[in-house]
Amino acid sequence: MNDMAPGSFGIPFQITDPERIPAKRYYDPEFFRMENERLWPRVWQMAARLEEIPNVGDYQTYEILGKSIIIVHTKDGVKAFHNTCRHRGLALVEGAGNCGRQGFVCPFHGWRWNTEGENTFVFAPHIFSPEVLDKAEINLIACRMELWGGMAWINLDDDAPALLDCLGPVAERMDVRNVDKLRADWWYGTVLPTNWKLAMEAFMESYHVMKTHPQLHMLAPSPQYASGIAADPGAAAPTPREAVYGFYAFLERLSDGMAGLVHADEVKVAAKTKDMPLPDDVPGAIGAFFQQFKTDLHADGQARGLAVPDINAVDASHPHKQVEFIFPHFFLLPFFGSMSSYRIRPLTSETCLFEIWSLAFLPDDHVSPKEPTMLPFDSEDFPEVPRQDYNNLPRQQRGLHGFEEMRLSKDWEGLISNYQRLIDGYLNRADPKELASATQLVNDGYDHTIIPLLV
Repeated sequence: MNDMAPGSFGIPFQITDPERIPAKRYYDPEFFRMENERLWPRVWQMAARLEEIPNVGDYQTYEILGKSIIIVHTKDGVKAFHNTCRHRGLALVEGAGNCGRQGFVCPFHGWRWNTEGENTFVFAPHIFSPEVLDKAEINLIACRMELWGGMAWINLDDDAPALLDCLGPVAERMDVRNVDKLRADWWYGTVLPTNWKLAMEAFMESYHVMKTHPQLHMLAPSPQYASGIAADPGAAAPTPREAVYGFYAFLERLSDGMAGLVHADEVKVAAKTKDMPLPDDVPGAIGAFFQQFKTDLHADGQARGLAVPDINAVDASHPHKQVEFIFPHFFLLPFFGSMSSYRIRPLTSETCLFEIWSLAFLPDDHVSPKEPTMLPFDSEDFPEVPRQDYNNLPRQQRGLHGFEEMRLSKDWEGLISNYQRLIDGYLNRADPKELASATQLVNDGYDHTIIPLLV
């Protein structure tokens, strides 16, 4: 297509070689400005988890680059409005809360709106000209919103393709895992001194695990180990029981380091499953353990009245990646039933807001957090695995200054190239339908190969 020609819209540092990413894309003010103008107003963004607003009148705010959106639970469902008083432009609310019977009340002059966005009160209306108070002009401005996966998604572009048309097959892969029934166990946030794209890319490949997460790399059973071969020459090969216990130790450490990826409730089930009768060969024992473990997880969830899916069945019908990317700023990390989730938003060209959730199948009386616990990025309160990632990112941001271009593996780091080139499509104002089709291709898990896009 003609408008995808390099430089056709004056994009600085456009990608011309998919295996090389210009470093200035991560800190150049002009490039950041173009993203703010051409990317973020046109993409679907996860704005709130629905358990944050369980009751009528509950609201949550979503902020993105100077725009503020209210997500509110009304008597007729969930709706979204621009968080702006129609009188003098004040933000009506901050954070999360419940607007009560009065609805939204401007703290400046007391104008009010109900949860449907309709103006219900203007103080001293007789001092205004009648046409200034026309209802169509003083009701709150609706923001486009769609629901999927137990979440509210907003788009500032009323003409953008539908959410599911952009999500693509990742939505079906997550739907069969009952993603809409997951609830937040905890929710942390931090401000990273890092461009938002660098923060995204830290979770797009597993190439970094060996060095960044040595505790997982050392515990993760090798293919040879799982086949009954000793990891070190001269060492005794593992017995079937030792191999299964090795996998259990890995799951236990992964739960400590990531929480949502393997929830503590799942570790409790695995602790019982690991002592099951095993076949005499290591590969058979490993396969039997995981088959039974997933069966036990489903049975445990059913016994507790939770929507844990038949994990063996959904793994067979809808294979998934352990990191599922949703363009432009969201991740779900499914492993068994529970998931971790990340959301990343730009603040400046070299800072971003990073949030992480631990999601699990939890009882109805569980109270999910309505706001994140904000921590310094180097806080010891963060789980071990993201804390190790956070340690890399500020150093990478500093190192990019004076550095020309990243060099990507075409086989393991392809997702970085794919989503970066999709960003270029938005900056080049490509056709919305072609962008939606390209987004479906990009939303295809981590450790991806470089693929053709928008050609």
